[in-house]
Amino acid sequence: MKSKEDLISILSRICNKDSRYKIDAYTFVLAALNVTMESLDRNGHVSGQELTHGIKGFAITEYGRMARTVFEHWGIKTTEDFGYIVFNMVEAGVLGRTESDNINDFKDGFDFQKAFEDEYTF
Repeated sequence: MKSKEDLISILSRICNKDSRYKIDAYTFVLAALNVTMESLDRNGHVSGQELTHGIKGFAITEYGRMARTVFEHWGIKTTEDFGYIVFNMVEAGVLGRTESDNINDFKDGFDFQKAFEDEYTF
């Protein structure tokens, strides 16, 4: 397990290499991954679809109606962006993957406006 300082250093290097996303987007995805694994009572791999669903729920819990605005501030415009974030962390050795994992697993996961605005309930 990497120390918090090591993780921040690795994430900073990722952000320098791929400036589309802010470091907060990476730390959010890691936190959402932990919450997703807990909700699935799993201590290992989750699919891109499972993580995307977990991200949606965690974002609503953390940011409510502001989730879309927060994501846009971090450079995230679609659920596919979460896939790029995950695969950047895989490439850097922060996360693992299976042979069947694919960036397309994150494509069209949900619509931000529908999830965080139109269908949002308190």
